This record gives sequence, structure tokens and C-alpha cells, in this order.
Amino acid sequence: MTGLRYVYAVCRPFGTPLQAQLTGVAGDPPRLVPHRDLVAVVSHVPEEDFAEEPLRAHLEDLDWLTAVARAHQGVIDALTTVTTPLPLRLGTVFRDDSGLRSMIEAREEHFLRRLDRLEGRVEWGVKVFLESEREPEPAPAQPASKPAAMSGRDYLRLRRQQTRSREEVWQRAETFATRLHETLAAVAEDSRLHAPQNPALSGARGRNVLNAAYLVPRGDSEAFVEQVDRTKDDAPGLRVELTGPWAAYSFAGEETTGEGAAGEETT
Repeated sequence: MTGLRYVYAVCRPFGTPLQAQLTGVAGDPPRLVPHRDLVAVVSHVPEEDFAEEPLRAHLEDLDWLTAVARAHQGVIDALTTVTTPLPLRLGTVFRDDSGLRSMIEAREEHFLRRLDRLEGRVEWGVKVFLESEREPEPAPAQPASKPAAMSGRDYLRLRRQQTRSREEVWQRAETFATRLHETLAAVAEDSRLHAPQNPALSGARGRNVLNAAYLVPRGDSEAFVEQVDRTKDDAPGLRVELTGPWAAYSFAGEETTGEGAAGEETT
């Protein structure tokens, strides 16, 4: 076999075949690389794009990165329908099967523990956005050649009122988000709070107040979704977004250093 090994996930062996037409990163269909009680799901990718240096350069190319991320997610989604995958980070690449198997062997206990923990569970994402927060209309300027329409004291009072109003709206949003998170965390098996999304990068409307992930047994997903739906009408000016079910990315517990890091090649 030729090409580097792009790794999507590690799973326990599974018998249900993936979709016949499924393609992965670089248009290559996902393949299975078994090792003891684990299976790595990989595609063969060209060295000119996925060796360390070109991959680092590509990671700055948003269009290229988006295409890879979609292909990566497509394979993870397909895996989620037939087994419990332990997703690896985007851009995890090894030189060959030997290097890949060495990584699996070195982290075998970790993988098995995490797969036991995640078996039969999915991740749901919940975000809350403050939609009504807008910059207040600027106070009218005081024309230099006409009598002032507003005194300096009135102008300062207006600005204080506007500031106080923004703070009250934000406080209500935070209170709602905190209460929602506490409610959902109580019915989920585990939860993660992520940093709020930057609207300039995400393209989402409004200011992100809550960005959280919840680990839920697959059989409890319907009740979890209903719980989220019941809160949506309780918060005028706020938008609650639910996504999933996903593979349990936020609970995979992958180390941030060491083997398997994004872009790393094992020879």
C-alpha cells in the first residue's frame, strides 16, 4: 500500500460494514487497520499534501482545511452509525501501518479505557446566543453652531443608562445559560464547557453565551432533546441551538502532546 496513513479514529473491532460509497480525506475510502483488540480507521493520503511541512502550510489554507474537515467528519459520522469511535484529532498522520500500530500499542490501555467509557454514548452540543444585544444608538452629537439639544449632564446620564441596560441584558443571559447548563449536566453523564465562539470565525449570529457538550447514553437522547426543547421558549432574546448526536469528541480525552498529535508523522 502506498501513501501516508491519515487516521480518523480508533474503535473496537466491528462487524457492520461502512457505506460502500463512503470516501474520506483525499478521496480515499476508509480502511481498517486491526491491532490486537483495536481497529484504526485510516485513509491513504499523498505525501506531497500530508507530510509534516506541506500539512503545516495547508493548515493555514481555510478552503483546504474545510474540505479535509468535512471528509474527516463524514467518516466519523459513518462510524458512529455502526460502532463507538474514539475520534483522533484532525490531521493525525503516520508514515505507515507500522508507525500506526506502534502508536496504538503505546496507547492501548488509554484507548480501551476511553472506549469502555464511551460505549453506547453520544455527544450533544448546546449553544446559547444573545440575539438582542446591540450597540446602543449613539447619543446625538451637540452641534457647535446651534444651541445644544442635550446638556453634558444629560448626555452622561444617557450613556450610563445604556451601559446599565447592556449589563442587565448580559446578566439575564448568563443566568439563563448557567441554569440551562446545570439542568442539562444533571441529566447527562458528563459535560464539558468550551470557550465561547468568536462570531467573526463561526459566522453565527449573536454573542455566544454558552458553548457546552454533554455525554448522553444513546437510549436517553430523545429525553435529552426534549429537555432542551422545553427551555427554548423561556428566554426571549436568546437563541438555543442543539446539535448532534456526534461521536464523543469532547470526551475522547486525547492528550494534547505526544504521539497522535495533529500533523505528526511516525516513521
